[in-house]
Amino acid sequence: MMHLVWLLVIAVGLLVLATLLRSTNDARRPRVRLRLRRTVILFVPYLLLALLATYGPQLGTGLWLSVITIAADFMAILLTINLAAAFIFDFLLQMVRLRAPDILHDLVVGTTYVVALVWLMHRSGVNLASIVATSAVATAVIGLSLQSTLGSVIGGLALQIDDSLNEGDWIELENKVQGQVKHIRWRHTVLETRDWDTLLVPNNQLLNQTLRLLGRREGQPLQKRMWVHFNVDYRTSPREVIRVIDQALNAPIPGVAKEPPPNTVCLDLVQDHNQSSARYATRYWLTDLARDDPTSSAVRERIYAALRRAQIPLAIPASTHFVSNEDASRVERKQRQAVAHVRDGLVRIELFKSLSEEELDRLAKSVKVAPFAAGEVVTRQDAKANWLYVLTQGQVEIRVNLPDGSTNRVHTLNAPDFFGEMALITGGRREASVIALTDLECLRVDRAAFGALLERRPEIAREVAEVLAQRRVALDAAREHLDAESRNMRVEGEKSRILTAVQEFFGLRD
Repeated sequence: MMHLVWLLVIAVGLLVLATLLRSTNDARRPRVRLRLRRTVILFVPYLLLALLATYGPQLGTGLWLSVITIAADFMAILLTINLAAAFIFDFLLQMVRLRAPDILHDLVVGTTYVVALVWLMHRSGVNLASIVATSAVATAVIGLSLQSTLGSVIGGLALQIDDSLNEGDWIELENKVQGQVKHIRWRHTVLETRDWDTLLVPNNQLLNQTLRLLGRREGQPLQKRMWVHFNVDYRTSPREVIRVIDQALNAPIPGVAKEPPPNTVCLDLVQDHNQSSARYATRYWLTDLARDDPTSSAVRERIYAALRRAQIPLAIPASTHFVSNEDASRVERKQRQAVAHVRDGLVRIELFKSLSEEELDRLAKSVKVAPFAAGEVVTRQDAKANWLYVLTQGQVEIRVNLPDGSTNRVHTLNAPDFFGEMALITGGRREASVIALTDLECLRVDRAAFGALLERRPEIAREVAEVLAQRRVALDAAREHLDAESRNMRVEGEKSRILTAVQEFFGLRD
């Protein structure tokens, strides 16, 4: 009857423990569930043994009944140990936010198993002295034959107890192989590399070499400093190169930490095999160690776009030979092609469709091509306006900063379109920020060229005022949450006010 009572107690304990563990938010929940599942599986044979031990005497007594009773007692002890260990390690310690290594859990449970077995054998009248004498010799033989394995087991225990290495850490072995620690087992540690491989490293080998814990510093978030190297023609000032790159990297890049911010340094001005270049490196801090190459690629895209936009050429190796004859006619032909490309971009914009071929050519010669990488800030709110941007390729997003510190997305623009005209032609500052959603190609029209165009064609000012009024009211609506009726009422008033401001700013009024 005692076994039936104990059977009921264990069954209730399993239900209560399963309920408690379900309420916790443990990152190791799959492993906890596995341990609980093993306990439930162990409960099934105990159920059969407990029933046999209880109702077996009705079928007769004998050695078989003694064996079943001892087995039932041992299974009850094992289940009790498992329930107690799960309650302590998987619930109580989790509630107080303490994490015990899995090896420690297994060691405590295993040691308790052995103590329980010895106690049960002693209670059953087994001669333990003879068993200990025999097992001592067997233990010595097994210990010598499994010396390496035992070293790995002890190494795994040491790694988890001293907390020097944890699951989730990125490490670099002495052979320069990098991987993330997924599991620390009794015999080996499981590493997953960026190449989609899994390494099983014996624990004793980990203890016998110097490990580099990537991106881990006490009191700091997990992030690793990365380097992106590039060469620039030495005739460009290092100060200018660094300014251009650092300004481009100011906009967020996925996977790049905000603190410390990315920065660029000049490493060398003269190299043995490339005398015409200066060597630079951009340093950034990687937050997702699994995505090192994609993040470095995004940084390189940003660097390339910034250098092209600033018309700073990347270095060409000194051994490169040009076989083309760069005569005056070839230079003139390239200039005509560049002007034609810019003119094709301008004529796609409604604002410039009414211009003659001569006016388009004159304006195109003063325009500069400005590429931007996805995620870059093209214009920043409250900044001084220097250019009108014509968007020929890509998509941008217009954002305004609200008084409460939040950011509101106003709308998006797709090529062909233009932006940045408000501050440029009224002399004010940028009223919104423009962010590149994709890689962009923009044409920059400066204030002097646009003013000259307005002097020749004053009627364009009315078309500009119409567009500006619509966009200005859209920005106000985003800030003030205006309804459609209020927006329509403001458009006409804004159109008249902006037209007057444009005419006065460029001296177009009589």
